Amino acid sequence: MTRATRRTVGRTFFYLLVAAIILYTVFPFYWAVISSLKSGQQLFGTELTPPSPTLDNYVSVFREQPFLTNIVNSLIVAGATVLVCLALSVSAAYALGRVRFRGRSTILMITLGVSMFPQVAVLTGLFELVRWAGLYNQLGSLIVSYMIFTLPFSVWVLTTFIRELPRELEEAAIVDGASPLQILVKVFLPLLGPALATTGLLAFIAAWNEFLFALTFTLTNEVRTVPVAIALISGATQFDIPWGNIMAASVVVTVPLIVLVMIFQRRIVSGLTAGAVKG
Repeated sequence: MTRATRRTVGRTFFYLLVAAIILYTVFPFYWAVISSLKSGQQLFGTELTPPSPTLDNYVSVFREQPFLTNIVNSLIVAGATVLVCLALSVSAAYALGRVRFRGRSTILMITLGVSMFPQVAVLTGLFELVRWAGLYNQLGSLIVSYMIFTLPFSVWVLTTFIRELPRELEEAAIVDGASPLQILVKVFLPLLGPALATTGLLAFIAAWNEFLFALTFTLTNEVRTVPVAIALISGATQFDIPWGNIMAASVVVTVPLIVLVMIFQRRIVSGLTAGAVKG
């Protein structure tokens, strides 16, 4: 086999592998979209395109339950989680990445280790804290609880990024009389764009999709977020589940995430690869 033939076979195998991965990841969402456009017995068909597309499922989702309120709740919770998480993680990352003190590496490892605990392991204790603080069935309980799994990752990524920034920038700012807060806000923060976009978007997605805490700490439809609202969509009996409504609701809450990822895809890649190559 010649070199040209091996190269052609390798490229063919590579493109087939990429096509298989794309099909595996995209087809479930495509199936949800076409199912949301079907009605009646068409939902149980295997057609790759809806025979007679209809938007009745989308209308029904917003008409039969306060789904718009659930979306607003998710936006508030996810947005507040991202803002608080970034504010705390930037400060912590600056201290862990630039300030020399004993036990710095230990604190960083403990911070990362906290994120390794499964949610169910801390659910009972966290529920008692939420109830003691009077936050049960309030959006504040979700914002506080979501920090458990968003903050450690954000601190770890931002610390790695800050460590790779040139120390000459900090030294020049110190010579000019800048305080640590001014160095962080005016020197480092403008350079943290890719890392902030990455951690912020991943924290937003995690908070947007979270289900267990949202189910445990909320009680009424007016406070529930979209994952819980979708899970509680049901029919009159167990054999009358409105799959069309469920698919329509899933598409509605997935599209904003896809749009955000497409908008910030370059910054996400830059943030994830920050510190991978040290020159």
